[in-house]
This record gives sequence, structure tokens and C-alpha cells, in this order.
Amino acid sequence: MNKNTLYPVVMAGGSGSRLWPLSRVLYPKQFLCLKGELTMLQTTVNRLNGVDCESPVVICNEQHRFIVAEQLRQLNKLTENIILEPAGRNTAPAIALAALAAKRSSPDCDPLMLVLAADHVIQQEEAFREAVRAAIPYADSGKLVTFGIVPDLPETGYGYIRRGNVTPGEGDSLAFNVAQFVEKPNMETAQAYVASGEYYWNSGMFLFRAGRYLEELQKYRPDILEACERAMATVDPDLDFIRVDEAAFLACPEESVDYAVMEKTADAVVVPMNAGWSDVGSWSSLWEISAQSPEGNVHHGDVISHKTENSYVYAESGLVTTVGVKDLVVVQTKDAVLIADRNAVQDVKKVVEQIKADGRHEHHIHREVYRPWGKYDSIDEGDRYQVKRITVKPGEGLSVQMHHHRAEHWVVVAGTAKVTIDNVETLLGENESIYIPLGATHCLENPGKIPLDLIEVRSGSYLEEDDIVRFEDRYGRV
Repeated sequence: MNKNTLYPVVMAGGSGSRLWPLSRVLYPKQFLCLKGELTMLQTTVNRLNGVDCESPVVICNEQHRFIVAEQLRQLNKLTENIILEPAGRNTAPAIALAALAAKRSSPDCDPLMLVLAADHVIQQEEAFREAVRAAIPYADSGKLVTFGIVPDLPETGYGYIRRGNVTPGEGDSLAFNVAQFVEKPNMETAQAYVASGEYYWNSGMFLFRAGRYLEELQKYRPDILEACERAMATVDPDLDFIRVDEAAFLACPEESVDYAVMEKTADAVVVPMNAGWSDVGSWSSLWEISAQSPEGNVHHGDVISHKTENSYVYAESGLVTTVGVKDLVVVQTKDAVLIADRNAVQDVKKVVEQIKADGRHEHHIHREVYRPWGKYDSIDEGDRYQVKRITVKPGEGLSVQMHHHRAEHWVVVAGTAKVTIDNVETLLGENESIYIPLGATHCLENPGKIPLDLIEVRSGSYLEEDDIVRFEDRYGRV
């Protein structure tokens, strides 16, 4: 690796509730298609096209590993480049893991790390790339660069960075010493910040050498560095994943990179970026950055609006209609509907808190659930039965397993199923079915070239996903 080749690190952790019901704990916003055909993670990775860099390393939670792997595979960017966190410990430890991995993969140089978040929207991507290029000389000289977003309005939902003196650079490069990081202000203070021209929104994007970050972390938070070094000492490669030592990482303090390093170091500089940036922190912010109709509406999916103004309407399944309303957010998924005043969407998290308190599941998981082999959709359920639509990708298969409390019927709708029950193999085509008795060891595979779709009917005294004993699994879940 050339010493000035970028080593991109995409942080894809977090499971925020601000875009509920589309965003769930097991499927947060960075994995959603909110603008265009690609997910936010995929858009972040593609944004690096045109920048001289290595394949990105993605840091994510253990429970999201197969979603990340599939989305990188679709971009041909899956190269054993996913670092798994056993639990979230905020950004300072996550970046430390990536820095240690970068040093390990490039022992002969100190690679430049470009740290990005997977859930940002940047509308002027070439301006983003120009800012990255402008920041390289500063990072190369040992500075810790943060990117400050040039504000176009007084925003109270972001932290700010106050710039100091100009830092000498090369050519037309422009950067400033960081004078101060400031918390989210009230509206009056935000207006003063923007009017002064000395403040930028804190983007949470960084560029620095891996070794310089680790040096500063050692200086200011040696406890975090020590825990991350222990976690990386016994890395367990697994398929496309890099697993760190769980016990060591769980012992790591939780801290943001701003608090741990950037607010303390004497070498922080800010490079301005004016690229149409948003962290899409609410449904109203998504409405603001989306293309609107002449009436100010944004539609996604099967939507019909009549006498509707300045509203965001998202239909995941089925027709959604609005009549005679304005300034609304309407979001429909297969198992939940949100209707909110567009100016009150910051309180969506209160609804999520209530769902949790009531012991419900709609904050945690979608009706349609993705697995490494495909997906399933919970169509119907009642006393002692569940009905699911299962899709298995070509060449993939479920684990060899058994259940203590349920029997299953499988009906093939499309494709070909290879079913093994107690070591007896059967090939099933469309409109054929098979019965799996309670306690039978069984597995399901798709040997064909097209997706396998089947209907599964479960019956028994206990039907949840944790009634499963795995004997073999190609995805390392035994």
C-alpha cells in the first residue's frame, strides 16, 4: 500500500429510532434505501469511486453482519473487510479497532484512514471528494482532520466546530486550526453561529494517519487503547468477518472520538466541506433533501394524494392515500403505520420508547427478516400456528437443524427445493410439498439457478425463532 493511499473506514453501527417504523434495531437506517436504488451504506461506499483508496473496511454490530456482507457483495466490495463489534462502544473504540487493523495489514507504512459514517446523505459527491483530496496533505503531516460542513441555516440538531487560524497547506487547500467543539445550540445561538461565518456543522467524518490517532488515544485515553489492543490480539477470521475478542471489547469504556481525542489534541484541523450534507436525523430532514412535487410532497411507493401539501408519504406495501392534509409524515410498513406532524417528528422516539415499555416487538424487527441465505416474511399467525413466506437465494441453504416444539409443512411456490429429513434427500418442484415432523433433523437448500420461494406453515406449542438446535451451518452460526 502506498503511504498516501486512503484506507476508508465506514462506521455502520447504531440502531437509531428516529426513522421508525422503517428503521428498526435489527435493520437500522444505514441499511435502508431512502434515496435512489442503493442503501445508505452502499451509497457511502460508492461515494469513494474516483478517490484513490483501498476497499473500505466496515465496522458493524455482530447482529447486522449478514446484512452488511450482502450489501457489500452486491457492490463487489466484499473482501473479508467487516470488523464485528460484540456491542456498541461509540466511535473512539470503533476507530481504534480499525486503526489497529490498518497497521496490521500495512506494517511497512502508517496508512491514512478516512473515517465515514454509513448513514449520511451527500448530494454533491464531487465536492466531497475534493474536500477529501484537500485534507490529505494535512493528515500526511500528522494533523487530525475533521470535516466541517458549511452551514446553510441555523440548525439546532447538530454540534458545531469553531474555526481558529488558517493552517498553511499546499496549493489551494484550505484548513483551519480547531478552536472549539460546541454542543447542539438553541436557535438563538445557532443563528449567531451561522451569522459569524466562523462555525461549521460537525460532520463526524475524519482523516488521519492510523498511527497518529493511536498516539493521541494513548495520550488521552490509554484505557480505551489498551482494551482495543487486547480485543485485536486474538482476532478470529470467520468467512468475510473479523471477530475481535468479546470479553476484552466489552470491558472497553464507551466514548466518542470527539470527547476522547479531537477535543483534547493540539493537532486538530477542520477542512470545510460544502457538499449538500445531511445526517438524515428525522423524517422532516429526509423530506427536505428529497425531490418535491409542485405541491411540496414527497412520495415513495404506491401513493395517491389529493389536496395534499408539504407532506412525506412512504408506502412499503399496499396503496396509501391522503386527502386534504398538509405538513404530515405518513410512513406505512407491513406491520406498522406512523402519522405525524412534520414539525413534531423529533418525538417519534417517544413512540418507540412506549413500544419497548409495552413489551412489543415492532421497534426491534420487521415483519420481513433478512438472513444470509435469503429472507422470510411472517404472513400470518394465530394460536399454535404461524405462516411464513421463505425465499432462499440460488446455491444457498439453511442450517441442519431440529425443533423441540413445532412441526412444519413446506409448499414450494417457485424454484426447486432440496430437502433432507433424517438423512433422506428429496427434490421438490413447484406445487409440491413436504412435512417435517417435530424432532426431525432437517435442512433446506436451493440447488437451482433462480430463487426458491416456499410457504412454511408451523404448528405446535411454541413457535418462536429460538426453538432451534443447529447441528451444521455454512454461515458459522452453530
